[in-house]
Amino acid sequence: MALEIYLDLFSQPCRSVYIFAKKNNIPFEFKKISLLEGQQYGEDFGKINMMRKAPAIRDGDFCLAESVAIMQYLAEKFQTPAHWYPSDLQQRARVNEYLSWQHMAIRMHGSKIFWLRLLIPKIMGVEVPQDKMDGALEDLNGSLKLVEDKFLQDRPFIAGEQVSLADLVAIVEIMQPVGSGLDVFESRPRLAAWRERVRVAVGTELFDEAHKDILAAQEMVKNMDASKMQVFKPKILKLFL
Repeated sequence: MALEIYLDLFSQPCRSVYIFAKKNNIPFEFKKISLLEGQQYGEDFGKINMMRKAPAIRDGDFCLAESVAIMQYLAEKFQTPAHWYPSDLQQRARVNEYLSWQHMAIRMHGSKIFWLRLLIPKIMGVEVPQDKMDGALEDLNGSLKLVEDKFLQDRPFIAGEQVSLADLVAIVEIMQPVGSGLDVFESRPRLAAWRERVRVAVGTELFDEAHKDILAAQEMVKNMDASKMQVFKPKILKLFL
């Protein structure tokens, strides 16, 4: 059975897995799943990942969730170039440091901006209060400053001279608020230069393909049927409003 990867390129972690697999010529069957339409709650997908999240993979009888775990598994199974997940102790530690930090920082803050600016107004039919938007922007700006000053510093990439899983995970998250119409690179030349280095390192065509949907998100969300997204109302009320 061919390796199956369940993906929605609207999702940041899905884009990182997709780019990693394509860049490294890993053969796989793309299984498209629409998270915004709630397809992850279907019976069949539940057999792949009972946590109801994408990305997920099925490799024969082996199923795995969580994007970082998936990329580490693929890196070892397919013996991808060492720069992705370095064997050097300190370089690998740099990668692990970023991957450990990002979940509750840039991932959470970038996603929140996307929800507040695009999805919540669509699903709930109301604009987000300005104080909540201002607080979310402050959190995002704080995380972006740490990406620049702590994780990048004066290095070309997070772990050093070559692109790694840390850069890939970082860039897909930072592109998410861009999809909502917020250009986080505009006043950050150092971050913008790093984005271009990552884009070139993974291949400009592949990078642009993977981000095509998210960069068209404003128009896509405008044309979406909000009735198909009502499953997210309890989450919105609990986490955002």
